[in-house]
Amino acid sequence: MESSDHLNKFKVGSVPTLYYIPDFISDSDQKLLLNQIYTAPVSKWKSLKNRRLQNWGGIVHEKGLLPQDLPPWLTKITEKIKEELCLFPSAINHVLINEYLPNQGIMPHQDGPAYFPVVAILSLGSPVVMDFTPHSTLVDTTSNIQETSHGNLQNYPPFSIALMPCSLLVFKDTAYSDYLHGIKDCEIQQYDEAVNGSEVEMHGEDLKVIHRSATRVSLTCRVVSKVHKNLFKF
Repeated sequence: MESSDHLNKFKVGSVPTLYYIPDFISDSDQKLLLNQIYTAPVSKWKSLKNRRLQNWGGIVHEKGLLPQDLPPWLTKITEKIKEELCLFPSAINHVLINEYLPNQGIMPHQDGPAYFPVVAILSLGSPVVMDFTPHSTLVDTTSNIQETSHGNLQNYPPFSIALMPCSLLVFKDTAYSDYLHGIKDCEIQQYDEAVNGSEVEMHGEDLKVIHRSATRVSLTCRVVSKVHKNLFKF
């Protein structure tokens, strides 16, 4: 079966190649993953201004990846993602694990050129709303594309998506290259305009808002195409 056919039922929103798969893993698998993450060596955690993270798979450099094997518990989930999506050209070799407290988010950003243009984000713990906005270069270049009343290009409408525990978000092509994605730094987030709002309602959220009352952990799974065993050898 072609990957596009297999994923078609999970497509959400009007932007092509954006997929949301609810309950991609079971609650018991979620607990096992969280246990592995929080029993990892303290040295694996890196603290940033508004969150902390673990880097698995090696160091991503402008010339490629200085690799390090993923542990078995991560290999198990990355193999499941690769096999079920059929979108990655090779085995997933890099995973960033981000931890967000209820009032923490991440500024709008775009993944770097070192990665193959497909990303799969597995969500654990608290639900959250992720916002997608068109890249600034598209907004500035408006000579031949009509703008909306909000100043965003009609061809690139902003949108948001609610990420529930155990779900998998996948995006590529236009959603990957032409948009920035980020999470607001707030404990209460509206989801009434989320492209998958009905999915949130099924989880019992009310009043069109998500209350981030617990920690959220995400696994961002990608392929670094260029792998250099001796990246720093001259």
